[in-house]
Amino acid sequence: MKPKERRPNILWYCTDQQRFDTIGTLGNPHVRTPTLDALVEGGTAFTRTYCQSPICTPSRSSFMTGLYPTRAHNTRNGNATFDAHPPLISKMVADAGYHCGLIGKFHLQSAGKRTEPRLDDGFSFWKFSHAPRDDWRVGHDYADWVRARGGDLDAMRESEERVPPEFHQTTWATERALEFLDEAEQLGKPWMLNINPYDPHPPFVPPKAYADQFDAAEMPGPHFRDSDLAAQAKLASVDFQTKAKTPEQLDARKIQALYYAMIALIDDQLARLIKHLDGGGQRENTVIIFTSDHGEALGDHGLLYKGCRFYEGLVRVPLVFNCPGTIAREVRSEALVELLDMSATILDFAGVEVPGYFQGASLRPILQGDASPDHHRNSVRSEYFDALDTAFCNGNASFATMFRTSRYKLVVYHKDNLGELFDLEADPYEFDNLWNEPSWQELKHKLILESFNSHVMLTTHVGSRRIAPM
Repeated sequence: MKPKERRPNILWYCTDQQRFDTIGTLGNPHVRTPTLDALVEGGTAFTRTYCQSPICTPSRSSFMTGLYPTRAHNTRNGNATFDAHPPLISKMVADAGYHCGLIGKFHLQSAGKRTEPRLDDGFSFWKFSHAPRDDWRVGHDYADWVRARGGDLDAMRESEERVPPEFHQTTWATERALEFLDEAEQLGKPWMLNINPYDPHPPFVPPKAYADQFDAAEMPGPHFRDSDLAAQAKLASVDFQTKAKTPEQLDARKIQALYYAMIALIDDQLARLIKHLDGGGQRENTVIIFTSDHGEALGDHGLLYKGCRFYEGLVRVPLVFNCPGTIAREVRSEALVELLDMSATILDFAGVEVPGYFQGASLRPILQGDASPDHHRNSVRSEYFDALDTAFCNGNASFATMFRTSRYKLVVYHKDNLGELFDLEADPYEFDNLWNEPSWQELKHKLILESFNSHVMLTTHVGSRRIAPM
């Protein structure tokens, strides 16, 4: 632990499946995010942040351990167990003297047909809700909360009004967070609270009161060209949750409106937490972090939901830091950043020495004005490695990696012998795949080599400490 430093509280708000381009002040006039806008304007936003997997469990396992999913040995959803070694960052922060709480989703192991088993996670305040359903007989705090208030979650989900705001899981997360903050104040210790609502994850069913605030006809629609259908047909053997369709077939503008409505509810509930911090005098010693585990296709290239693709909407996520007097204001960094770097930053602020095995690098020098916001990494990596399990994937597992530099994105679908290469400077919406273009072969091979050298070689675990020459 670093001596004689005043350690801040950490409010870490992590939504589920929220794209990077969903904050008003960062360029989206169709969303309603005044709370997030204020955090951005009063803090630092990293606008080119990438998750390490475009699906939940490997991404969350990665940022909870500080390792790429393949190194953490947790590369897919639905896994029975997770051997959390090395320790989770929440455990490290708790061992450093923090009071730690988790609210909502964790998803380092499967929550299918069971409440997700606890790990040695360091959380002394634990309020679990994997999803806003009532599928878990015991241990699902959100469903218990709804019932205790006289609500029937299943009936509300099927009603025309949907689950109203006062019973919504995002609201439940705020209520539990307020309980945690009151508890933490009594303890007099620094605290870290990790809030994980399920929204804006599908199904896209916001409360009607929020859905009515967004008109599908006013939505811009997805990034789509007719040529996307043929491009996705070539990738049909690669795992994804939906098949490509036109925006009209997907009713993509309506989906977009519902998605933005879910984010508006998140924004309103986050405002309640910040108001509580302000009222309790804790705001100036609390680092607020806002991010998401991965993105959402939202109709781009004819796709909905998620899977083995690496388009910007799927792997690029929001990352905002805010703390008055500690975090630099009005900074919008275009440096390449990974969620692993967020993990290292959390440890850094908590006074925990970032371990040598960690694959993230702290953003604190940028956040506090000691380093330029223009550069952090030369490249970023994202992975999709699914074991061949005929019981669940019918022999159609996918293995793929993304390597993105400041200008180019290389995607290799390893099992399928397919690939994508995009010049993001000339083609920011990734319509023109240059993989097979003759004039781009030299660059493609150079990027493949760079990807191998900078990520595969440098991040491979070589085993235990060496003690002899043989």
